[in-house]
Amino acid sequence: MRSLDTARSVCERIHPWLLKELEQSPYLERERPGSPAVDLFRMHGGVGLLIPGRYGGHEADPLDALRVQLALGSVSPSLIAAVSMHHFSVAMLSSLAAKGGRLTDEQSALLHRIVPEQLVLASGWAEGRSAQDIGEPAVVARPVEGGFLLSGATKPCSLSRSMNLLVTSVDIRDGKGSGPEPALALVAADAPGLSVHPFWVNALLGGAESDEVRLAEVFVPSGLMVRAGADGSTLLDGLRSTGFVWFQMLISAGYAGGAMWLVEQVLDHQRGTAAERATLTVDMEAAVALLESVARATDPAPGDEDAMARVLVARYTVQNALPDIASRALELLGGMPFICGSEQAQVAAAMRALAFHPPSRSASAESLLRYFDCGSLGPV
Repeated sequence: MRSLDTARSVCERIHPWLLKELEQSPYLERERPGSPAVDLFRMHGGVGLLIPGRYGGHEADPLDALRVQLALGSVSPSLIAAVSMHHFSVAMLSSLAAKGGRLTDEQSALLHRIVPEQLVLASGWAEGRSAQDIGEPAVVARPVEGGFLLSGATKPCSLSRSMNLLVTSVDIRDGKGSGPEPALALVAADAPGLSVHPFWVNALLGGAESDEVRLAEVFVPSGLMVRAGADGSTLLDGLRSTGFVWFQMLISAGYAGGAMWLVEQVLDHQRGTAAERATLTVDMEAAVALLESVARATDPAPGDEDAMARVLVARYTVQNALPDIASRALELLGGMPFICGSEQAQVAAAMRALAFHPPSRSASAESLLRYFDCGSLGPV
């Protein structure tokens, strides 16, 4: 399949041999808890995809990054579900670095370490809480001498078992009656008081390591806290918007890659009539073309409302299309893959998960309607 081959070529250029080594493990091995996929991603430089060149990263543009995700999604839905959160965190830190003088010495040192040490970053937001703004923190930070003590929990938290660092939203509460101050905390995975607990039960996407991370009086130095400062919430809103656009693009592309692989199976085995194969492929290519058009229109450090609205429109359109494409591909492949619980059936089932990544369609409906009516998009 031409578009998938293009994506594979980009992935091979940026992460040589990663796809080949992933494919050497059986599909169910790649998708189970304890999968080798994250370690392979780390070994082949996957953590540096969005890291600026001056920090040793690939500094991939949005289109190349999107194609890498398409390629990885064609071999492991669990991997793309996990690493999209790493890229989300990296995009925010890189955006902060691009704003001159915004990084503390500790934050700059951390950014310099990610590629040489192949550090994996997990993200803790408000996932798992129905009808909540994902930017609303589930973790509270209490000021103490030299830093903060963090308490709370985030679940599901992808990469919870492999992470070197947790990037989590927090509310700083000083105990003096003033309102909470939003911030981002950069928490070492081996910090005393941080623990990981089982949470994910579904066998699908088991390799994403989406478990619960609890923080019980975890100390974070002041230099590893990203605070709004004199800008109020403007700085944090900008960082979150940048990460948001990257995440929506990359998570949508990852699941689309799985659907592309299913369509490729139909084409390779010449299932169905020529008209059925062509119609299926056209629908798949339309979804990919929409994502690629958004990538081409996206700046390396996106953050404006137009970019956020574009990526949401693309995400929900692709979200609608993938289950139908996967179902038709399975039907053309025949009943045996479904009966045997084959790789094809597992991939098709995993496509449904895109609908459960924040923000849900209902959660963003009013924001999008306001934007379409020439108002402000606001929080989503």
